[in-house]
Amino acid sequence: MSQFQTEETARFQTNRNATQEQIRNLAKQVNETLEMLRNQRDILRQRGMSLPANSMDTLKQLKTGVDKLNMNITNVLTELKQLRELVTTASIVNSSLDTGEVLNEVMDTVVRITGAERGYIALINNQSGAMEYPVRRGIDREQLEQGDLVVSSSIINEVLVTGEGVITENASKDNRFQGNQSVIGFQLRSILAVPLKVQDTVIGVVYCDNRIVDGLFKASDLNLIKAFASQAAVAIENARLYEELQAQVAEMTESRDLLTSIFSSIVSGVITINREDFVTDCNPAAESVIGRTRDFLIGYHIADNMLGVGDDFYDGLVRVREQGTPEQMVVEPVLDGSKRYWNITMSPLRDSAGVSQGVAIVLDDLTETRRRQEQLGIVSNYMKLKLENIQDAANLDVGGQEREISMLHSDVRGFTTFSEQLEPERLMEIINAYISLASDAINLYEGVVDKYMGDAVTGLFNTPFNPQEDHALRAVRAAMSMKYDLLALHEILPEEQRLFYGIGVHTGMAVLGNIGGAERKEYGALGDAPDLAKLLQENAERGEVLISQATYDIVKDNYECEPLEPRKTKGHTDFTVMYRVLKHKRRTGATGMLSQINLDEFGV
Repeated sequence: MSQFQTEETARFQTNRNATQEQIRNLAKQVNETLEMLRNQRDILRQRGMSLPANSMDTLKQLKTGVDKLNMNITNVLTELKQLRELVTTASIVNSSLDTGEVLNEVMDTVVRITGAERGYIALINNQSGAMEYPVRRGIDREQLEQGDLVVSSSIINEVLVTGEGVITENASKDNRFQGNQSVIGFQLRSILAVPLKVQDTVIGVVYCDNRIVDGLFKASDLNLIKAFASQAAVAIENARLYEELQAQVAEMTESRDLLTSIFSSIVSGVITINREDFVTDCNPAAESVIGRTRDFLIGYHIADNMLGVGDDFYDGLVRVREQGTPEQMVVEPVLDGSKRYWNITMSPLRDSAGVSQGVAIVLDDLTETRRRQEQLGIVSNYMKLKLENIQDAANLDVGGQEREISMLHSDVRGFTTFSEQLEPERLMEIINAYISLASDAINLYEGVVDKYMGDAVTGLFNTPFNPQEDHALRAVRAAMSMKYDLLALHEILPEEQRLFYGIGVHTGMAVLGNIGGAERKEYGALGDAPDLAKLLQENAERGEVLISQATYDIVKDNYECEPLEPRKTKGHTDFTVMYRVLKHKRRTGATGMLSQINLDEFGV
């Protein structure tokens, strides 16, 4: 214990004693006053007089309150003392890597705090899975003999299985343990058992009991010891792992240079490490992949050269040694400011007797392959189209180009008011149904779903990713498909959840390319087309599909439309007319992307 901790403990003890002394003095004064009033009451009665009304009752209530306060303060001070002891013990436990020292410190603390007659620590053997009892402690802290194992195995098994603590005031009368032979045979009364848990894995149990006193352990004891056991479990597991590692290192040092070979003819990079993780050999391909020469690799710890590979690599290395099975993974280190992609295969190296002497690490640099895949991934994220329609995705210009496109801009009307009436989970479920419907319509006509902005969805037609001569017609068909598909959605929604789209479509010039900084980019459109498509959407009332003059000139032979005066212009002086799309015009003998019969049937 440090000097600071010693001083803090002394101050705490002094303050605790002073507080208890004050409460005792107060209780004494109240008792003296009460006794004095009783005497005065008797004297006054002899003279035909009496004390003021309720004076005795008031003083008795005061005495009861002081006694209760004294009890509460005593309990609080006791719990504070226990907490301070646990904090001190936890610091000692967590600073030690000696398993025996950690176990004994944990057991001594639990017995001291709870006042248990006996205490045991049960641990699961990592190799055999059997239950072991490395620490058995009596109330005098003496180690119990092997034959003194008097515990309830069923309670220990319950804690192991459930991962929850158990407390009982009198086990022999507890309905949970009726018929339990160990409880009956050993005449167990007070029992407290808590799990030693590392993350979600139970590695053992702390078990205390008393065969004489009922109700020795309280709920506060259970919570206190359970919290302490969580820290202790980590310390125990760390100590066990450290000792196992020490044993493995001791074995590895016997044959440090056992395995060495020449790998010059191997295309993949190969590195061998001994049982201490020091590099024993490498081939030229490994030098090329890692970017370090042989002189900087051989004789150095693997961690000194495999920079930025992440914890998964070292966790895999441990598994290869412990389990003797190969591991494969892809890591993403950064070398000279450039991200790399390495495929790593690790396999155990064994001698003729089958004893592991180290690990062989095979490196394949996948950087160029992954970059190619990322380029294709960018394309696939921009749209839901078949990539075979693109001759060479790597040659697409995403830096910025101007071309004519058709843009669809849709928004769910009344969503803001509607959203105030529902729970968040249900709200997200409903709005996703509306957004999915819009996305499906855009994808059906091979548009690019450009953005999701709250309850709004935008779609692009005739980008470099989906060149289309009939892009205006496709955009309008997608908009009308959204309109009529919405009616089907309404059939399965309650009336109060039936919302409508407002949709705008414009055909015009736009600049297309990546928008954003180095950390994040989005493919988008800037210019006349997106601006006017959004303005048309803002003009659209619920259920309306509005198109611009430019779009109307292209699709007027296919759709019956009604001219309208703009409701909003937002400074666009040339925006003087817009068209409400009513229905598809019937034409005989027409062929196209979809059959004319289907288009007429659904109004698309």
